[in-house]
Amino acid sequence: MATDKQLEVLTEEQQQEILEKYDTESNVRRLGGVMKWIVFGLLLAFSLFQLYTAIFGQFTAYIQRSIHLGFGLTVIFLLFPARKKASKTKIPFYDYLLAIIAAISGMYWTLNYQRLVTSLGKIDQMDFIVGTIVILLVLEAARRAVGLPITIIASLFLVYAFFGPYMPDFLAHRGQSLEQIVNLMYFSTDGILGTPISVSATYIFAFLLFGAFLVKTGVGSYFNDLAITIAGKLIGGPAKVAVFSSALQGTISGSSVANVVTSGSYTIPLMKKLGYKKEFAGAVEAAASTGGQLMPPIMGAAAFLMVEFIGRGITYWEIAKAAIIPAILYFSGIWIMTHFEAKKMGLRGLTDEEIPNRKEIFKKLYLLIPILLIIVLMMTGIPVIHAALYGILSCIIIGFINKEVEFGVKDIIEALVDGARTALAVVAATACAGIIVGVVVKTGLGLSLANSLVKLAGGSILLTLFFVMIASLILGMGAPTTANYVITSTIAAPAIVALLAPDVPQAAVPLVVMLSAHFFVFYFGIIADITPPVALAAFAASGISGGDPIKTGVNSAKLAIAAFIIPYMIVFSPALLMIDVTFLEVIWVVFTAMMGMIAIGAGVIGYWYRKINWIERIIVILAGLAMIYPESMSDLIGLIVFGIMFAIQLFTKNKGNNTKLDASIN
Repeated sequence: MATDKQLEVLTEEQQQEILEKYDTESNVRRLGGVMKWIVFGLLLAFSLFQLYTAIFGQFTAYIQRSIHLGFGLTVIFLLFPARKKASKTKIPFYDYLLAIIAAISGMYWTLNYQRLVTSLGKIDQMDFIVGTIVILLVLEAARRAVGLPITIIASLFLVYAFFGPYMPDFLAHRGQSLEQIVNLMYFSTDGILGTPISVSATYIFAFLLFGAFLVKTGVGSYFNDLAITIAGKLIGGPAKVAVFSSALQGTISGSSVANVVTSGSYTIPLMKKLGYKKEFAGAVEAAASTGGQLMPPIMGAAAFLMVEFIGRGITYWEIAKAAIIPAILYFSGIWIMTHFEAKKMGLRGLTDEEIPNRKEIFKKLYLLIPILLIIVLMMTGIPVIHAALYGILSCIIIGFINKEVEFGVKDIIEALVDGARTALAVVAATACAGIIVGVVVKTGLGLSLANSLVKLAGGSILLTLFFVMIASLILGMGAPTTANYVITSTIAAPAIVALLAPDVPQAAVPLVVMLSAHFFVFYFGIIADITPPVALAAFAASGISGGDPIKTGVNSAKLAIAAFIIPYMIVFSPALLMIDVTFLEVIWVVFTAMMGMIAIGAGVIGYWYRKINWIERIIVILAGLAMIYPESMSDLIGLIVFGIMFAIQLFTKNKGNNTKLDASIN
């Protein structure tokens, strides 16, 4: 197998540098001395608190969520500097002060629980002061740990809540006083302590711990080896390895950027070594890593939020099942285009020397048992949090069995600390998202925006979906998966629901409509990570490949074209979500969609069995779109055109292939 030196694989320090540059969550202090152990102890206590309540039962909602928030805010101010270029080894006095205030604020509900729950929604002056402080702490913590965009959005929503009477007619509301806003935000379960942080304090934290234990048992590195073993020898093998390994990494990663740096530090140099251009190599990894957030069973933790936001008694397993076919189509689209690009450039797969010993790799398939166990348990209907606990237990057992990694009590403690550290950004993001949700619910903004979008589109389904797509891409820029979904589902999804189920009460909207709307905005919110101008995953990949960031972003968006098509397919053909459809209907939709992706992939790349000209490219792209559009006549026309173009390609494949294609062809 090729050595790290030959492949110029990034060192851990270089990986951390790229993460800090493009991933706000990774821009943390590296403390030493007493403070290192204090923070270590706080993170360990955070995980132990969460584990205790997961095993023995949670406290009441206000206490559970406020303690969860207090832990998160306290450690954020100790770990995350106020500025990127600030010292990473020292904590300034004001951050000590903010951490102490955050800890006290986090205990406020516990110390005043009886009085607050019997106050009938009224707060006194001290409550008002504490509530105001918590709001400001949440905004600042989100700015540090998540990024400026979500902080700006949440702040604008607070301003909107206060200045409602002065807004244009379609956005106007009666307004909220400062006291009402503070009461809503911290002394009700509709704001900061609402649904988003509730999910963070239960399901998400448990699965982040599960992910940390998986890494400790060596599963993260095993994903790369398994991907290389399965896909390495295929045409353009390294690119397909990136697609495969990133899909696997998505089961434990909650960040597109982290996924890029983790798997891309190996796959990108490997792709460059075999002849892929810098921008294309980076784009493959960025597109595949971003897709990891769309892949069940975890879906960047958004699946758990969907359960709560959609309601109707929907189970986690129904969400995961609905996500399977769209995710497969997404990764198939990238796989197809990397295949055509490799054929176009005459790139080979890996040699036997560059591939790990198959026998040894397949002997370690038992490392995947924790993931398979969780999937099986959730299929049986077991509570999600219990499935995560069993998954963690299985990881510990696997850790002791796997002789290739040193695993002991120290590693268990470190996994608990790592899991809590990963959760910090989620705590800040979900708390900040709670501000947005609270304002939307209280003011009716979601319905107002929905009706405005539908009216602006003149009732046209396609135009409404297009407007919602643009809104979701903008709202999703720079936001982590959890906050991304909360924002887009709260602001943008209601427009689709209003269009597909007009004049239907929220509680009576068909489940398939709710799922279609939520998946639509979720997909476009996620692929904002690879859509210029703010394409953080693509920019991180360019940091590894050395390519141009914007060109990498453009290539990423091109490779992920399936993600721009699949959401429309979901709305027009809910069979993709496997709800109220027969097996044959699902097979047909998937078959025509896959044929459509092949045609579109060939058209976008400009190569099939041979290089194809612009007229042929346009024809195959249109044929692909016709097959993807869920209508019998369009499917038939698309398949006929596809068959004709396939035959032409097959019989003329030697044309233009007599000489080796220049690897610089675009």
